[in-house]
Amino acid sequence: MRKSLRDEFIRAAARGVALLALAGVAGAQVTAIKAGRLVDPATGTIAANQVILVENGKFTAVGSGVTIPAGAEIIDLSALTVLPGLVDAHNHLALTYKEMPERNNYYITSILDPTPLRAIQAASNGIQMLAAGFTIIRDMGNNGNYADVALRQAIEQGWIPGPTIIPSGLIIGGMGGQFSPTPEMARDRRIVYPEYLEADTPDEIVKAVRQNALFGARVIKICVDCKPWGYTTDEIRLVIREAAKAGLKVEGHVQTIDGGKRAVEAGIWSIAHDNGMTTELHKAMAAKGVWRAGTETPISLTGHTTQVRFDRTVALLRDAWENKAPLTFSTDADYYVPGKTRGEVAIEFIETWKAAKIPNADILRAMTINGYQVSETEKVRGPIKVGMIADLIAVPGNPLEQIDALRDVQFVLKNGMVFKRGGVMLPAAFFHGGPVNGYNAR
Repeated sequence: MRKSLRDEFIRAAARGVALLALAGVAGAQVTAIKAGRLVDPATGTIAANQVILVENGKFTAVGSGVTIPAGAEIIDLSALTVLPGLVDAHNHLALTYKEMPERNNYYITSILDPTPLRAIQAASNGIQMLAAGFTIIRDMGNNGNYADVALRQAIEQGWIPGPTIIPSGLIIGGMGGQFSPTPEMARDRRIVYPEYLEADTPDEIVKAVRQNALFGARVIKICVDCKPWGYTTDEIRLVIREAAKAGLKVEGHVQTIDGGKRAVEAGIWSIAHDNGMTTELHKAMAAKGVWRAGTETPISLTGHTTQVRFDRTVALLRDAWENKAPLTFSTDADYYVPGKTRGEVAIEFIETWKAAKIPNADILRAMTINGYQVSETEKVRGPIKVGMIADLIAVPGNPLEQIDALRDVQFVLKNGMVFKRGGVMLPAAFFHGGPVNGYNAR
């Protein structure tokens, strides 16, 4: 039987990857990092004077008695606190709405900005997030026509630096998604809005999930109740079953109490936003292990919440913590704030956690360990452990004592390569002229 061109391409790419791997092993450089303090967010403890060895992009040794091999590159972080990279469990890197010209209306942004432009903006936002210490981002829709997947591929190919991206592709919902389109938009397609996959019947739901999986989604996101009719518990279960066939979990955008109940009853993986949250729901989420991506906007980001709404947000976050609902650090930070990078906007969300009087150790755990688990990366990257992909950050202070220490990220290591040192970004090592990682299947 004649081999297909695609099969030949895959085999050729695989041979190229093998040769690159062999070359890498032959000339592997060991990096030794001297950590003045090393935080373990899982236990909320800190160890002094640790040595971390990195080789071929992975951690190979961690401890106080580690011998530094001759010829190793030494990175001295003795004056800093080293910890795993941070996670934003809900962001939209290819969306940045603003006061001018769209009056902070992302509906208008999605019409004004074409997907190629938004993909370039996503690359910029990703770099800004990485500079702030976020090494993993769950990118949860509203990214035009799969700009989030394109960003993931570009980062993984080594074309640009950026966080590890967990993209959702297009948000799946009933007709209109979160928008209220005119008949011309929704029916005649005279103005196309690519933000949502409209799925109102079981067949449409199955096809929408499969389309996202085909085009590169690593998590599925649905609008549980963006319209009054919403998805039933059985329809949410259908999404979950279909996503599971592709090895994917499901997050639900929830904005009503009834929607939250249906999502938890169906066994959804995570719930975005806190609009539908109650004490009863928090207890149910704790019992079922449903992740809470509450996107708790701080009052300090002027114009993006109100005092009344902020007070409610703080109370709900505190209630979730008291009832042991699984918490993630999630921002929904998809807007421009004058004078701030996207990373600085995201880290500002610690203000809400502080206002809710969540202990620093638990805030840090939500930003790291819980983030790896909800992103399903905890077996390959995240913790600073032997065999894991080498991501870490360093700050001058101790976040276990003062969580605001995370605002001053001086050092970032991603995939074993230095991205930021002495507070200065050094992205050159991340740029390559071609697909260094071989055939990149969707």
